[in-house]
Amino acid sequence: MKNLKLIALAFVVALSTAAATAQTKKIDVSKSSINWLAKKVTGEHSGTVALKSGALVFKKNVLTGGTFTVDMTTLTATDLTGEYLGKLNGHLKSEDFFGTEKFPTSTLVFKKIGTKSANVYTVTADLTIKGITKPVVFDITVNGDTASTTLNVDRTKYDIKYNSKSFFESIGDKAIYDEFELKVNLKF
Repeated sequence: MKNLKLIALAFVVALSTAAATAQTKKIDVSKSSINWLAKKVTGEHSGTVALKSGALVFKKNVLTGGTFTVDMTTLTATDLTGEYLGKLNGHLKSEDFFGTEKFPTSTLVFKKIGTKSANVYTVTADLTIKGITKPVVFDITVNGDTASTTLNVDRTKYDIKYNSKSFFESIGDKAIYDEFELKVNLKF
């Protein structure tokens, strides 16, 4: 019985020590960026969207977790100006695309992390857009107090089907490709 108590105590101490070594690093949203690129048959558009909040979790300097909230109401194109910028931004925020009035935020929650090489991790995460959660997989590089990644998102998985050739076969040169790219640079 005494040995069982010692084993239980050692287990509790080990768990406490492991938990104590976890370090959550809050993302500095004012110094972090998310740039997007969406392509269509006749060209492309690029822009930004802002992080609302985020954090990375490390244990013994190894990435073990992360959660992020994106402010979808900040979605804007950077390749247009004037009237055309207003029209595109309005359309992107409409129900045809991201429905930001009903869904003002999107989230990303790390679920599984594997070490790919020094400072590079392969992450499987749950991405929620328009209230729909789907898994995404991407590599993230961590250097000091920064992290960066580029990931591709299939918009049709989040009920964003506007001008998708996958759903409208005869759309021709009005087609918008299903995948868009996100380049994320984090500072913590």
